[in-house]
Amino acid sequence: MSMKTRIISLLLVMSSCALSAVSGAQDIKANAPDRYTVQRGDTLWGISGRYLTSPWNWPRLWGMNRTQVRNPHRIYPGDVLVLDRSTGQLRVDDGAATLSPRIRTEDIAEAVPTIPPSAIEAFISRPMVIGENELDDAPRIMATEESRVVVGAGNIAYVKGLTQDKGANWHIYRRGDKLVDPDTGVTLGYLGLYLGDAIVRKFGDVSRIEVTKSVQEIYTGDRLVAISNSAPVFSYVPRAPGSAVKGRVMSLNDNLFETGRYSVVSLSRGAKDGLEPGHVLALQRSPTASRYSLRTSAVLGRTGPTGNDGRRPYYEEQLNVRNRPVFDNPKAIDDADIAGIPAERYGLVMVFRTFERASFALVMQASLPVAIDDVFTTP
Repeated sequence: MSMKTRIISLLLVMSSCALSAVSGAQDIKANAPDRYTVQRGDTLWGISGRYLTSPWNWPRLWGMNRTQVRNPHRIYPGDVLVLDRSTGQLRVDDGAATLSPRIRTEDIAEAVPTIPPSAIEAFISRPMVIGENELDDAPRIMATEESRVVVGAGNIAYVKGLTQDKGANWHIYRRGDKLVDPDTGVTLGYLGLYLGDAIVRKFGDVSRIEVTKSVQEIYTGDRLVAISNSAPVFSYVPRAPGSAVKGRVMSLNDNLFETGRYSVVSLSRGAKDGLEPGHVLALQRSPTASRYSLRTSAVLGRTGPTGNDGRRPYYEEQLNVRNRPVFDNPKAIDDADIAGIPAERYGLVMVFRTFERASFALVMQASLPVAIDDVFTTP
């Protein structure tokens, strides 16, 4: 390599570093403090919101590479975070960490989670997306005490197919609705409806169980899934996907039509599309969603100022105020008009669990109610 080539390469590296520092500094809020002491009850997302205009840029300001993002650097209550505005970097103050009690080396202090564990702990260890026949071979409730139609917490039921090697603690499930990609019409899977928990009181060809928790009615025919012993993970590094991703919200928790912050939604993209836990996606209100037509249609047909579809005649009442009607030659809204309305960005979700072709995310910010068919994209 010639001297001229080496000089050019050095200049390119220096320019890249300078641009990175400027870009990082632009991500820091003007009113952000230079130092912040992590408090018990903080979340990584909350701290990101204090410092950054775009919370998903946390890994870049922290200086993480891809390996570190997969195994994120943990921060603890008492750590002091320092913002270096000259480089646009964020770090833990080494001096403060040395002077602070070293309780984390004794595994007493818990690392700061990304989001409140209570918001997603019910969704972490349970299979929420299942195949059409995935539960067919799972242990089945074949009878209930006193032949009750419905059982709940505290009741006894009898199950065929339980084995001792998987332990005594089980979840109770039922196959729910299809998860259909609104863009393609393809069925991506089925919701696994969590009904409750049970403990085996006596194993046998037909085992006796006691329902210890119920969130919905439990019937004969419902299935049991062994509870995983692995500890759930709540510490993800919020970050944008490495490539462009676009899809739609397929369903909302508890079969709601609209929901809000800290609610769980299912997305029409998954691990196969490059999504990983921690990925942050922008929510957009889709003007072409089916519910738009519901809001612009009359119960018995589209009438009045929005037009008439012919199912019911509309007779305009002529008002003689200043010798002209209120609506002068109104034009009906058609699909082409709706398609021309731009999508409106209004919130953020963070993926916390992925499946092959679908995923679950938590609503982190939303200025409008989150609804089925809303679009999500790379922020």
